[in-house]
Amino acid sequence: MRIAVTGGSGKLGRHVVRRLVADGHQVLNLDRAGERSSELVIVDLRNYGQVVDVLLGLDDRHSGFDAVVHLGAIPAPGILPDAATFENNMLSTYNVFQAARRAGIKKVVYASSETVLGLPFDTDPPYIPVDEEYPARPESTYSLVKHLEEQMAIELTRWDPELSIIALRFSNVMDVADYAAFPSFDSDVMARKWNLWGYVDGRDGAQAVARALENGQPGFQAFIVANDDTVMLRSSADLATEVFPRVEVRKELSGHETMLSIDKAKRLLGYLPEHSWRNHVADI
Repeated sequence: MRIAVTGGSGKLGRHVVRRLVADGHQVLNLDRAGERSSELVIVDLRNYGQVVDVLLGLDDRHSGFDAVVHLGAIPAPGILPDAATFENNMLSTYNVFQAARRAGIKKVVYASSETVLGLPFDTDPPYIPVDEEYPARPESTYSLVKHLEEQMAIELTRWDPELSIIALRFSNVMDVADYAAFPSFDSDVMARKWNLWGYVDGRDGAQAVARALENGQPGFQAFIVANDDTVMLRSSADLATEVFPRVEVRKELSGHETMLSIDKAKRLLGYLPEHSWRNHVADI
């Protein structure tokens, strides 16, 4: 396919571009910054004219796309003032979705977030492992935008029954270089409680994007994307019992099993994590 990736210069975006190119797709990175190359076009996603123009075609580069992967955003709360985060992320996503529709693109995969599940879980989750079945519980402006983006996608796919929009609720994206710090997390059980001790390797995040492009169906679907295990050395059952004693545990947690359920992504997308931090850290 011919695929536009917004935010392809970011932490996850670099993995996604690399994976899609390796899979044989033609990929163009649409970002506001990055190393100059034939794969990068500098685009301000807040400017609808720029977005629709580049999706429709670009002299000497491309004449249209088959799919859009939208990753470009302020990536977390607290980086900018709340109003700036809202304006940037909401407007950028509307522009990408609407421009894709105007360009006749029927396949969109984009980065939602685990934060819509209720992070940082100062209020207990309704049950463990958390999944996509309970209503969103945004607790920050960043998360609120992610929730509103999902609601927008629901309506846009209702307007156009042929349109496929898949929201990937990514956990905390990690590179191999980040894993050296993981063994220290066990010294404070609360340090990573905020996302149920979850993470996703950037390469597995890219795999989820590839699977969504391959297997997504018309309509809207949201999927949690995490790794099979937690960031902790302690067992998941012990963590749940100690930190969330009043929360229903709906399945037996074996070993270091993730508490961010990825069963739906496995079942419908064929997603299967391949990279655990435990394979990159000696003496654990």
